[in-house]
Amino acid sequence: MPHETNFPKLKAEQELVLENAPPNIAKPSLSSQKFIGASGLLDYDKLWKKPPNRDFIHCVEPSNVYTPPAESQNYLLVHTNGGLNQMRAGICDMVAVARIINATLVIPELDKRSFWQDSSNFADIFDQDYFIKALVNDIKVVQNLPKELMTAPRAVKHFRSWSGLDYYRNDIASMWNNFQVIRAAKSDSRLANNNLPLDIQKLRCRACYEALRFSPKIEAMGKLLVERMRNYGRYIALHLRYEKDMLAFSGCSHGLSHEETDELTTIRHNTTHWKVKDINATEQRIKGFCPLTPKEVGLFLSGLGFPSDTPIYVAAGEIYGGESRIAELRSRYPILMNKEKLASVEELEPFMNHASQMAALDYIVSVESDVFIPTYSGNMARAVEGHRRYLGHRKTIIPDRKSLVRLFDKVEQGSLKEGKNLSYRIIEIHRRRQGSPRRRKGPISGTKGMDRFRSEEAFYENPLPECLCQSQGASLHTNTSAVK
Repeated sequence: MPHETNFPKLKAEQELVLENAPPNIAKPSLSSQKFIGASGLLDYDKLWKKPPNRDFIHCVEPSNVYTPPAESQNYLLVHTNGGLNQMRAGICDMVAVARIINATLVIPELDKRSFWQDSSNFADIFDQDYFIKALVNDIKVVQNLPKELMTAPRAVKHFRSWSGLDYYRNDIASMWNNFQVIRAAKSDSRLANNNLPLDIQKLRCRACYEALRFSPKIEAMGKLLVERMRNYGRYIALHLRYEKDMLAFSGCSHGLSHEETDELTTIRHNTTHWKVKDINATEQRIKGFCPLTPKEVGLFLSGLGFPSDTPIYVAAGEIYGGESRIAELRSRYPILMNKEKLASVEELEPFMNHASQMAALDYIVSVESDVFIPTYSGNMARAVEGHRRYLGHRKTIIPDRKSLVRLFDKVEQGSLKEGKNLSYRIIEIHRRRQGSPRRRKGPISGTKGMDRFRSEEAFYENPLPECLCQSQGASLHTNTSAVK
Protein backbone atom coordinates (compact mmCIF):
# COMPACT_ATOMS: atom_id res chain seq x y z
CA MET A 1 0.00 0.00 0.00
CA PRO A 2 1.53 3.36 -0.99
CA HIS A 3 2.73 5.72 1.69
CA GLU A 4 0.62 8.73 2.40
CA THR A 5 2.89 11.43 1.09
CA ASN A 6 4.03 14.10 3.48
CA PHE A 7 4.71 16.75 0.89
CA PRO A 8 1.95 19.36 0.43
CA LYS A 9 -0.40 19.06 -2.53
CA LEU A 10 0.10 21.90 -4.98
CA LYS A 11 -1.64 23.16 -8.08
CA ALA A 12 1.50 22.75 -10.15
CA GLU A 13 1.77 19.14 -9.03
CA GLN A 14 -1.84 18.41 -9.97
CA GLU A 15 -1.20 19.80 -13.43
CA LEU A 16 1.92 17.66 -13.85
CA VAL A 17 0.17 14.48 -12.75
CA LEU A 18 -2.29 14.87 -15.62
CA GLU A 19 0.54 14.53 -18.11
CA ASN A 20 1.35 11.12 -19.51
CA ALA A 21 4.62 9.52 -18.57
CA PRO A 22 7.23 9.87 -21.33
CA PRO A 23 7.29 7.05 -23.91
CA ASN A 24 10.74 5.81 -22.81
CA ILE A 25 9.27 4.28 -19.63
CA ALA A 26 8.79 0.54 -19.93
CA LYS A 27 5.60 -1.12 -18.75
CA PRO A 28 5.94 -2.11 -15.07
CA SER A 29 6.13 -5.77 -14.19
CA LEU A 30 4.36 -7.32 -11.20
CA SER A 31 6.48 -9.14 -8.63
CA SER A 32 5.11 -12.36 -7.25
CA GLN A 33 4.17 -12.34 -3.58
CA LYS A 34 6.52 -15.21 -2.83
CA PHE A 35 9.73 -16.20 -4.55
CA ILE A 36 12.67 -18.52 -4.15
CA GLY A 37 15.64 -16.55 -2.83
CA ALA A 38 19.17 -17.54 -1.94
CA SER A 39 18.04 -18.65 1.51
CA GLY A 40 14.95 -20.54 0.38
CA LEU A 41 11.30 -19.57 0.26
CA LEU A 42 11.02 -15.99 1.54
CA ASP A 43 7.97 -13.96 2.33
CA TYR A 44 8.11 -11.14 -0.19
CA ASP A 45 6.19 -8.76 2.04
CA LYS A 46 8.74 -9.06 4.83
CA LEU A 47 11.36 -7.46 2.64
CA TRP A 48 9.27 -4.29 2.53
CA LYS A 49 7.84 -4.32 6.05
CA LYS A 50 8.59 -1.25 8.14
CA PRO A 51 10.41 -1.81 11.42
CA PRO A 52 8.18 -1.54 14.51
CA ASN A 53 7.97 2.16 15.40
CA ARG A 54 7.03 1.40 19.05
CA ASP A 55 4.33 4.07 19.00
CA PHE A 56 6.79 6.90 18.36
CA ILE A 57 5.30 10.02 16.82
CA HIS A 58 6.90 13.38 16.18
CA CYS A 59 6.42 15.91 18.98
CA VAL A 60 7.84 19.30 18.11
CA GLU A 61 5.41 21.72 19.74
CA PRO A 62 7.15 24.23 22.00
CA SER A 63 6.82 24.03 25.77
CA ASN A 64 4.53 26.21 27.90
CA VAL A 65 7.40 28.55 28.77
CA TYR A 66 8.33 29.21 25.13
CA THR A 67 7.68 32.83 24.20
CA PRO A 68 7.19 34.66 20.89
CA PRO A 69 10.37 36.20 19.44
CA ALA A 70 11.47 39.38 21.20
CA GLU A 71 11.81 42.63 19.28
CA SER A 72 15.28 42.97 17.83
CA GLN A 73 17.16 45.50 15.73
CA ASN A 74 19.99 43.03 15.17
CA TYR A 75 20.36 41.01 11.98
CA LEU A 76 22.02 37.68 11.19
CA LEU A 77 23.30 37.15 7.65
CA VAL A 78 24.19 33.58 6.72
CA HIS A 79 26.41 32.26 3.94
CA THR A 80 25.63 28.56 3.64
CA ASN A 81 28.24 26.13 2.37
CA GLY A 82 28.29 22.71 0.72
CA GLY A 83 25.75 20.76 -1.28
CA LEU A 84 21.98 20.71 -0.83
CA ASN A 85 21.75 18.67 2.36
CA GLN A 86 24.71 20.32 4.03
CA MET A 87 23.06 23.68 3.34
CA ARG A 88 19.67 22.47 4.60
CA ALA A 89 21.11 21.40 7.94
CA GLY A 90 23.05 24.65 8.21
CA ILE A 91 19.97 26.76 7.51
CA CYS A 92 17.99 24.97 10.22
CA ASP A 93 20.85 25.40 12.69
CA MET A 94 21.00 29.11 11.91
CA VAL A 95 17.29 29.39 12.67
CA ALA A 96 18.09 28.07 16.15
CA VAL A 97 21.13 30.36 16.47
CA ALA A 98 19.00 33.39 15.53
CA ARG A 99 16.60 32.45 18.33
CA ILE A 100 19.45 32.03 20.85
CA ILE A 101 21.10 35.39 20.08
CA ASN A 102 17.81 37.24 19.52
CA ALA A 103 18.46 38.20 15.91
CA THR A 104 16.32 38.74 12.83
CA LEU A 105 17.40 36.17 10.25
CA VAL A 106 17.90 37.39 6.71
CA ILE A 107 17.04 34.73 4.11
CA PRO A 108 20.32 32.76 3.81
CA GLU A 109 22.61 33.04 0.81
CA LEU A 110 23.24 29.68 -0.83
CA ASP A 111 26.67 28.37 -1.76
CA LYS A 112 27.45 29.10 -5.41
CA ARG A 113 31.17 28.35 -5.29
CA SER A 114 31.27 24.73 -4.15
CA PHE A 115 32.10 21.69 -6.28
CA TRP A 116 28.56 21.73 -7.72
CA GLN A 117 28.70 25.32 -9.04
CA ASP A 118 24.93 25.87 -8.64
CA SER A 119 23.67 29.44 -9.18
CA SER A 120 20.32 28.80 -7.46
CA ASN A 121 19.02 31.27 -4.89
CA PHE A 122 17.03 30.35 -1.77
CA ALA A 123 13.66 30.84 -3.47
CA ASP A 124 14.70 28.66 -6.41
CA ILE A 125 15.03 25.65 -4.11
CA PHE A 126 12.85 26.39 -1.09
CA ASP A 127 9.38 27.85 -0.53
CA GLN A 128 10.61 31.17 0.79
CA ASP A 129 7.23 32.68 1.71
CA TYR A 130 6.20 29.55 3.62
CA PHE A 131 9.55 29.46 5.44
CA ILE A 132 9.05 33.03 6.67
CA LYS A 133 5.45 32.44 7.77
CA ALA A 134 6.06 29.05 9.37
CA LEU A 135 8.65 30.48 11.75
CA VAL A 136 6.74 33.61 12.76
CA ASN A 137 6.29 32.37 16.35
CA ASP A 138 9.99 31.47 16.64
CA ILE A 139 12.10 34.11 14.93
CA LYS A 140 11.60 37.00 12.57
CA VAL A 141 12.78 36.22 9.04
CA VAL A 142 13.14 38.90 6.36
CA GLN A 143 14.01 38.66 2.70
CA ASN A 144 16.66 41.38 2.70
CA LEU A 145 18.67 43.49 5.06
CA PRO A 146 17.03 46.92 5.58
CA LYS A 147 18.39 49.56 3.19
CA GLU A 148 19.72 51.73 6.00
CA LEU A 149 21.93 48.84 7.15
CA MET A 150 23.30 47.88 3.74
CA THR A 151 26.46 49.93 4.28
CA ALA A 152 26.61 49.60 8.06
CA PRO A 153 29.68 47.95 9.60
CA ARG A 154 29.20 44.23 10.06
CA ALA A 155 31.07 41.51 11.88
CA VAL A 156 32.09 38.57 9.70
CA LYS A 157 32.41 35.55 11.93
CA HIS A 158 33.26 31.88 11.50
CA PHE A 159 31.13 30.40 14.27
CA ARG A 160 32.95 27.70 16.20
CA SER A 161 31.99 24.16 15.18
CA TRP A 162 29.54 22.20 17.35
CA SER A 163 29.07 25.07 19.78
CA GLY A 164 26.55 25.17 22.60
CA LEU A 165 24.32 27.71 24.28
CA ASP A 166 27.02 29.50 26.30
CA TYR A 167 29.16 30.21 23.25
CA TYR A 168 26.32 31.88 21.36
CA ARG A 169 24.83 33.73 24.36
CA ASN A 170 28.20 35.02 25.55
CA ASP A 171 30.77 35.16 22.74
CA ILE A 172 28.42 35.91 19.84
CA ALA A 173 25.57 37.87 21.44
CA SER A 174 28.11 40.22 23.06
CA MET A 175 29.04 41.38 19.55
CA TRP A 176 25.72 43.24 19.38
CA ASN A 177 27.39 45.89 21.58
CA ASN A 178 29.48 46.95 18.57
CA PHE A 179 27.57 45.71 15.52
CA GLN A 180 23.99 45.59 14.30
CA VAL A 181 24.78 43.00 11.65
CA ILE A 182 26.67 39.71 12.05
CA ARG A 183 27.51 37.61 9.02
CA ALA A 184 28.05 33.88 9.55
CA ALA A 185 30.72 32.95 7.00
CA LYS A 186 29.78 29.25 7.18
CA SER A 187 26.73 27.37 8.37
CA ASP A 188 27.68 23.70 8.53
CA SER A 189 28.05 21.91 11.89
CA ARG A 190 28.06 25.17 13.85
CA LEU A 191 25.61 23.98 16.50
CA ALA A 192 26.10 21.13 18.97
CA ASN A 193 24.17 17.91 18.39
CA ASN A 194 23.41 17.45 22.08
CA ASN A 195 23.13 19.27 25.43
CA LEU A 196 20.93 22.08 24.14
CA PRO A 197 17.60 23.18 25.67
CA LEU A 198 14.67 21.02 24.59
CA ASP A 199 12.85 23.97 22.99
CA ILE A 200 15.89 24.76 20.85
CA GLN A 201 16.10 21.14 19.67
CA LYS A 202 12.40 21.10 18.85
CA LEU A 203 12.82 24.35 16.93
CA ARG A 204 15.54 22.72 14.81
CA CYS A 205 13.07 19.96 13.93
CA ARG A 206 10.26 22.39 13.13
CA ALA A 207 12.64 24.29 10.88
CA CYS A 208 13.94 21.18 9.12
CA TYR A 209 10.83 19.02 8.76
CA GLU A 210 8.04 21.58 8.72
CA ALA A 211 9.20 25.06 7.67
CA LEU A 212 11.90 24.31 5.09
CA ARG A 213 9.79 22.96 2.24
CA PHE A 214 11.06 22.76 -1.29
CA SER A 215 9.72 25.25 -3.83
CA PRO A 216 6.34 24.44 -5.44
CA LYS A 217 7.89 23.45 -8.78
CA ILE A 218 10.36 21.08 -7.09
CA GLU A 219 7.66 19.58 -4.83
CA ALA A 220 5.43 19.03 -7.85
CA MET A 221 8.10 17.41 -10.00
CA GLY A 222 9.32 15.28 -7.10
CA LYS A 223 5.85 13.94 -6.41
CA LEU A 224 5.36 13.21 -10.10
CA LEU A 225 8.53 11.10 -10.06
CA VAL A 226 7.22 9.26 -6.98
CA GLU A 227 3.93 8.50 -8.72
CA ARG A 228 5.75 7.15 -11.76
CA MET A 229 7.92 4.91 -9.58
CA ARG A 230 4.76 3.71 -7.83
CA ASN A 231 3.54 2.44 -11.22
CA TYR A 232 6.20 -0.25 -10.84
CA GLY A 233 4.98 -1.17 -7.35
CA ARG A 234 6.98 -0.93 -4.16
CA TYR A 235 10.45 0.41 -4.81
CA ILE A 236 13.89 0.88 -3.31
CA ALA A 237 15.54 4.29 -3.41
CA LEU A 238 19.26 3.63 -3.73
CA HIS A 239 21.57 6.51 -2.91
CA LEU A 240 24.40 5.25 -5.09
CA ARG A 241 27.18 7.57 -3.96
CA TYR A 242 29.58 6.48 -6.67
CA GLU A 243 30.28 9.83 -8.24
CA LYS A 244 33.59 11.40 -9.19
CA ASP A 245 33.70 13.92 -6.33
CA MET A 246 33.05 11.31 -3.62
CA LEU A 247 35.59 8.84 -4.96
CA ALA A 248 38.19 11.59 -5.28
CA PHE A 249 37.51 12.90 -1.77
CA SER A 250 37.51 9.48 -0.10
CA GLY A 251 40.47 8.10 -2.02
CA CYS A 252 38.57 4.93 -2.92
CA SER A 253 39.66 3.15 -6.10
CA HIS A 254 38.67 -0.52 -5.75
CA GLY A 255 37.90 -1.94 -9.18
CA LEU A 256 39.05 1.17 -11.04
CA SER A 257 41.68 1.34 -13.76
CA HIS A 258 45.06 3.01 -13.22
CA GLU A 259 43.95 5.91 -15.42
CA GLU A 260 40.78 6.43 -13.37
CA THR A 261 42.71 6.24 -10.09
CA ASP A 262 45.21 8.82 -11.34
CA GLU A 263 42.40 11.15 -12.42
CA LEU A 264 40.76 10.99 -8.98
CA THR A 265 44.10 11.53 -7.23
CA THR A 266 44.73 14.64 -9.34
CA ILE A 267 41.31 16.04 -8.45
CA ARG A 268 41.93 15.46 -4.75
CA HIS A 269 45.33 17.16 -4.82
CA ASN A 270 43.96 20.12 -6.79
CA THR A 271 40.97 20.72 -4.48
CA THR A 272 42.50 23.05 -1.91
CA HIS A 273 39.81 22.77 0.80
CA TRP A 274 40.16 18.97 0.96
CA LYS A 275 42.81 18.65 3.65
CA VAL A 276 43.79 14.97 3.32
CA LYS A 277 45.74 14.30 0.11
CA ASP A 278 47.58 11.00 0.53
CA ILE A 279 45.13 8.15 1.14
CA ASN A 280 45.69 4.40 1.17
CA ALA A 281 42.73 3.12 -0.86
CA THR A 282 43.03 -0.46 0.41
CA GLU A 283 42.99 0.62 4.06
CA GLN A 284 40.02 2.91 3.42
CA ARG A 285 38.02 0.06 1.97
CA ILE A 286 38.93 -2.48 4.67
CA LYS A 287 37.85 0.00 7.36
CA GLY A 288 34.49 0.48 5.64
CA PHE A 289 35.20 4.07 4.61
CA CYS A 290 34.44 3.57 0.91
CA PRO A 291 31.06 3.68 -0.85
CA LEU A 292 29.86 0.34 -2.16
CA THR A 293 30.50 -0.16 -5.87
CA PRO A 294 27.56 -0.89 -8.21
CA LYS A 295 28.73 -4.51 -8.38
CA GLU A 296 28.83 -4.78 -4.58
CA VAL A 297 25.35 -3.25 -4.34
CA GLY A 298 24.03 -6.01 -6.59
CA LEU A 299 25.56 -8.67 -4.36
CA PHE A 300 24.16 -6.93 -1.27
CA LEU A 301 20.58 -6.67 -2.57
CA SER A 302 20.64 -10.27 -3.78
CA GLY A 303 21.92 -11.40 -0.40
CA LEU A 304 19.09 -9.56 1.36
CA GLY A 305 16.66 -11.48 -0.82
CA PHE A 306 15.31 -8.82 -3.18
CA PRO A 307 14.25 -10.45 -6.48
CA SER A 308 15.66 -9.35 -9.79
CA ASP A 309 12.45 -7.54 -10.81
CA THR A 310 12.63 -5.17 -7.83
CA PRO A 311 12.14 -1.56 -9.01
CA ILE A 312 15.09 0.60 -7.96
CA TYR A 313 15.32 4.38 -8.14
CA VAL A 314 18.95 5.46 -8.36
CA ALA A 315 19.34 8.73 -6.46
CA ALA A 316 22.67 9.98 -7.67
CA GLY A 317 24.51 12.27 -10.00
CA GLU A 318 26.64 10.94 -12.82
CA ILE A 319 28.03 7.52 -11.89
CA TYR A 320 31.79 7.38 -12.33
CA GLY A 321 32.60 5.08 -15.22
CA GLY A 322 29.20 5.63 -16.80
CA GLU A 323 27.00 2.88 -18.18
CA SER A 324 29.78 0.28 -18.19
CA ARG A 325 30.00 0.49 -14.40
CA ILE A 326 26.26 0.70 -13.70
CA ALA A 327 25.85 -2.37 -15.94
CA GLU A 328 27.36 -4.44 -13.10
CA LEU A 329 24.24 -3.62 -11.08
CA ARG A 330 21.79 -3.63 -14.00
CA SER A 331 22.71 -7.21 -14.89
CA ARG A 332 21.08 -8.26 -11.60
CA TYR A 333 18.39 -5.58 -11.35
CA PRO A 334 17.26 -4.41 -14.79
CA ILE A 335 14.51 -2.06 -13.49
CA LEU A 336 16.93 0.72 -12.65
CA MET A 337 15.25 4.11 -12.89
CA ASN A 338 16.35 7.69 -12.31
CA LYS A 339 15.07 11.19 -12.98
CA GLU A 340 16.15 11.10 -16.58
CA LYS A 341 14.27 7.85 -17.30
CA LEU A 342 11.10 8.76 -15.43
CA ALA A 343 10.70 12.25 -16.86
CA SER A 344 11.04 13.78 -20.30
CA VAL A 345 13.76 16.25 -21.24
CA GLU A 346 11.12 18.99 -21.34
CA GLU A 347 9.91 18.18 -17.81
CA LEU A 348 13.44 18.24 -16.37
CA GLU A 349 14.62 21.25 -18.34
CA PRO A 350 13.79 23.82 -15.58
CA PHE A 351 16.05 21.94 -13.15
CA MET A 352 18.95 21.12 -15.46
CA ASN A 353 22.33 22.73 -14.72
CA HIS A 354 21.21 23.24 -11.12
CA ALA A 355 22.77 20.43 -9.09
CA SER A 356 20.98 21.33 -5.85
CA GLN A 357 17.56 21.38 -7.53
CA MET A 358 18.23 18.00 -9.12
CA ALA A 359 19.39 16.69 -5.73
CA ALA A 360 16.14 17.96 -4.21
CA LEU A 361 14.18 15.75 -6.62
CA ASP A 362 16.24 12.74 -5.52
CA TYR A 363 15.62 13.69 -1.91
CA ILE A 364 11.83 13.65 -2.34
CA VAL A 365 11.80 10.29 -4.14
CA SER A 366 14.11 8.85 -1.46
CA VAL A 367 12.05 10.07 1.51
CA GLU A 368 8.87 8.64 -0.04
CA SER A 369 10.36 5.26 -1.03
CA ASP A 370 9.34 1.94 0.54
CA VAL A 371 12.98 1.16 1.35
CA PHE A 372 15.90 3.57 1.37
CA ILE A 373 19.45 2.23 1.07
CA PRO A 374 22.47 4.57 1.07
CA THR A 375 25.78 3.16 -0.10
CA TYR A 376 27.77 5.75 1.86
CA SER A 377 27.11 7.78 5.01
CA GLY A 378 27.25 11.23 3.46
CA ASN A 379 25.11 14.31 4.01
CA MET A 380 22.17 13.12 1.92
CA ALA A 381 22.16 9.67 3.49
CA ARG A 382 22.04 11.17 6.98
CA ALA A 383 19.39 13.74 6.06
CA VAL A 384 17.07 11.23 4.40
CA GLU A 385 17.48 8.71 7.22
CA GLY A 386 16.57 11.34 9.80
CA HIS A 387 13.57 12.55 7.81
CA ARG A 388 12.29 8.99 7.43
CA ARG A 389 12.66 8.44 11.18
CA TYR A 390 10.68 11.63 11.77
CA LEU A 391 7.91 10.42 9.45
CA GLY A 392 7.35 7.15 11.30
CA HIS A 393 10.59 5.18 11.05
CA ARG A 394 10.23 4.15 7.43
CA LYS A 395 12.46 1.26 6.46
CA THR A 396 16.05 2.40 5.94
CA ILE A 397 18.73 -0.27 5.53
CA ILE A 398 22.22 0.98 6.41
CA PRO A 399 24.88 -1.30 4.87
CA ASP A 400 27.63 -2.43 7.22
CA ARG A 401 30.34 -1.71 4.67
CA LYS A 402 33.20 -2.99 6.81
CA SER A 403 31.57 -6.42 7.25
CA LEU A 404 30.34 -6.55 3.66
CA VAL A 405 33.81 -5.91 2.21
CA ARG A 406 35.15 -8.97 4.02
CA LEU A 407 32.36 -11.12 2.58
CA PHE A 408 32.66 -9.73 -0.94
CA ASP A 409 36.42 -10.27 -0.97
CA LYS A 410 35.86 -13.92 -0.02
CA VAL A 411 33.40 -14.25 -2.90
CA GLU A 412 35.92 -12.69 -5.26
CA GLN A 413 38.67 -15.01 -4.00
CA GLY A 414 36.42 -18.06 -4.37
CA SER A 415 36.42 -19.05 -0.68
CA LEU A 416 32.72 -18.13 -0.33
CA LYS A 417 30.05 -18.73 -2.94
CA GLU A 418 26.91 -16.81 -3.60
CA GLY A 419 23.91 -18.59 -2.20
CA LYS A 420 22.36 -19.60 1.10
CA ASN A 421 25.46 -19.10 3.27
CA LEU A 422 26.29 -15.62 1.96
CA SER A 423 22.64 -14.56 2.13
CA TYR A 424 22.31 -15.75 5.72
CA ARG A 425 25.37 -13.75 6.79
CA ILE A 426 24.20 -10.58 5.05
CA ILE A 427 20.71 -10.82 6.54
CA GLU A 428 22.03 -11.44 10.06
CA ILE A 429 24.48 -8.53 9.87
CA HIS A 430 21.66 -6.16 8.90
CA ARG A 431 18.85 -7.45 11.09
CA ARG A 432 19.25 -4.47 13.44
CA ARG A 433 20.20 -1.90 10.79
CA GLN A 434 16.78 -1.17 9.30
CA GLY A 435 15.71 2.12 10.88
CA SER A 436 13.92 1.02 14.04
CA PRO A 437 13.63 3.58 16.87
CA ARG A 438 16.68 4.18 19.06
CA ARG A 439 18.25 7.10 20.80
CA ARG A 440 20.82 9.18 19.00
CA LYS A 441 24.33 7.88 19.56
CA GLY A 442 26.70 9.94 21.66
CA PRO A 443 30.46 10.32 21.08
CA ILE A 444 32.72 7.32 20.71
CA SER A 445 34.35 6.44 24.00
CA GLY A 446 37.86 7.78 24.36
CA THR A 447 37.58 10.52 21.74
CA LYS A 448 38.56 14.07 22.73
CA GLY A 449 38.28 17.62 21.43
CA MET A 450 36.69 18.12 18.04
CA ASP A 451 37.00 14.40 17.29
CA ARG A 452 34.55 13.79 20.13
CA PHE A 453 31.91 15.95 18.47
CA ARG A 454 32.75 14.57 15.05
CA SER A 455 32.15 11.01 16.26
CA GLU A 456 28.62 11.76 17.46
CA GLU A 457 25.58 10.84 15.43
CA ALA A 458 24.35 14.00 13.72
CA PHE A 459 21.21 15.63 15.10
CA TYR A 460 19.34 15.52 11.79
CA GLU A 461 20.35 11.89 11.27
CA ASN A 462 18.29 10.84 14.28
CA PRO A 463 16.09 13.43 16.03
CA LEU A 464 15.21 11.04 18.87
CA PRO A 465 14.60 11.69 21.76
CA GLU A 466 13.91 15.43 21.48
CA CYS A 467 11.52 15.39 18.50
CA LEU A 468 10.03 11.89 18.71
CA CYS A 469 7.86 10.76 21.63
CA GLN A 470 6.11 7.49 22.46
CA SER A 471 2.39 8.05 22.33
CA GLN A 472 1.46 5.28 24.77
CA GLY A 473 4.34 5.37 27.21
CA ALA A 474 6.05 2.18 26.02
CA SER A 475 9.68 1.93 27.04
CA LEU A 476 12.49 2.23 24.51
CA HIS A 477 14.88 -0.70 24.73
CA THR A 478 18.16 -0.12 22.96
CA ASN A 479 21.82 -0.97 23.37
CA THR A 480 22.99 2.22 21.70
CA SER A 481 24.46 5.15 23.54
CA ALA A 482 22.04 7.58 25.10
CA VAL A 483 22.18 11.26 24.34
CA LYS A 484 25.03 12.79 26.27
